[in-house]
Amino acid sequence: MNSLISVIIPTHNPNPMRLERTIAGLRSQSLSNAQWELLIVDNASDGSIEVDITWHPNARTIQENQLGLTRARLAGIQASQGQYLVFVDDDNVLGANYLQHIIEIFQAHPTLGAIGGKSLPEFEIEPEPWIKTFWGCLALRDLGNTEQLYFYDANLGETKQHPEFAPIGAGMALQRSAATQYVQMILDDPARLALDRTGRSLQSGGDCDINLTLINLGWGVGYFPQLELTHLISANRLTTPYLARLNRSIAKSWIQVLDAHQIRPWRKIPRWSVLPRQLKAVMSYQPWKSPIEYIRWQGACGAFEGQSLLSD
Repeated sequence: MNSLISVIIPTHNPNPMRLERTIAGLRSQSLSNAQWELLIVDNASDGSIEVDITWHPNARTIQENQLGLTRARLAGIQASQGQYLVFVDDDNVLGANYLQHIIEIFQAHPTLGAIGGKSLPEFEIEPEPWIKTFWGCLALRDLGNTEQLYFYDANLGETKQHPEFAPIGAGMALQRSAATQYVQMILDDPARLALDRTGRSLQSGGDCDINLTLINLGWGVGYFPQLELTHLISANRLTTPYLARLNRSIAKSWIQVLDAHQIRPWRKIPRWSVLPRQLKAVMSYQPWKSPIEYIRWQGACGAFEGQSLLSD
């Protein structure tokens, strides 16, 4: 059976309650089950994934035993049959019309390769007010109610960009032909497998890598406010140590991703200079003053690490 949409859920040791919420959101979709398939990608979990998918006539779990979010996404793409694909994290609850909107948007904009929308929070505990400063790190976004599109044409002499509104991994939808091209590019350059989460690593550049790959190939990317999901944020992700590690990893991987696509607004720095630069940045960021300054300083530390890893 060829489905119109393939929903791909990569997961590693998922929280059962949050995964149940994710599945419940899919079960409530306005789009008929006959028009989409459900693929849960078990990415080297320690035990079996216990979740009921018997309600869906075209649902299955597949195994990807090599740990890594990008590997899990690749496995999902390769196993899928849909004309359109959507990545759903195991803590995402899609709005009831999400899948229907994907069809409508791609049919209206056939030259878009990747699209995304709003990712709104549902917190396990009430966060401290300063946490909102780092919503972007937590894959939370609301860019308003105006759609935004980006295309790059090298022949026009433009500077290639990764637009701020480009899709994030949560709820990212792809045209099948664009996703297939992305898979081939990764297989040809396996070093890019390390640009996103692997085990306890908080590398977070896989979605940006997808966007830039498609932009390089001539596809457009877009933000559409009608694509709305709820992102379930656990209490452990609202701590200063976690956000500091996350911001540091994001800053480092951002430099690596852009460099992989020949975008280098930074200069390479010697590896021996990383620690002195990090120590000097203490005086600029004054991380002892508040969690915000500490987390921002950690981001600067990650950026120095990323610059030191740039090729000569």
